[in-house]
Amino acid sequence: MPGLFIDVQVDESVRGDAELAKKLEEVCPVDIYKATAGAIEIVERQLDECVLCELCLEAAPAGAVRVIKLYDDGAALERR
Repeated sequence: MPGLFIDVQVDESVRGDAELAKKLEEVCPVDIYKATAGAIEIVERQLDECVLCELCLEAAPAGAVRVIKLYDDGAALERR
């Protein structure tokens, strides 16, 4: 079941990046990302655990990961 409050999208251009997959898995405090067979998997049951810490945005190249607040008309967190 997808998240009710948060959605996370990973751009196709980096979805198969094994190094980035490991990094996202390591930095996310609520286990939204999982590195599997050299790819980035989103653990959907964890989406609403997101604390909007932005660690995934900082770990990924600009625009590669989007955290979307479904409760805020789809507003996305942006990498600073």
